[in-house]
Amino acid sequence: MQDQDLMEKELLIIKGVCDLYLHGTIESTTAEVHTAFKTALNEALDIQNKIYNLMAEKGWYKAETADQNKINSTKQKFISK
Repeated sequence: MQDQDLMEKELLIIKGVCDLYLHGTIESTTAEVHTAFKTALNEALDIQNKIYNLMAEKGWYKAETADQNKINSTKQKFISK
């Protein structure tokens, strides 16, 4: 397995972990549990950001720039409602 494949899998896993921690934070019934999930979420987000930055540096994660006309069109749809 190539390094790029491993990094993509790691990124997908950490995104899933972030999702779980986010829901745990939102659904917490006590302050202690909320704090534990929130701390874990922040740590997982830091890891996700490091993985993303490494992949972007190597050219393995290419983000497309959104077309400004499409952005403006979408904004107008929601403003007019």
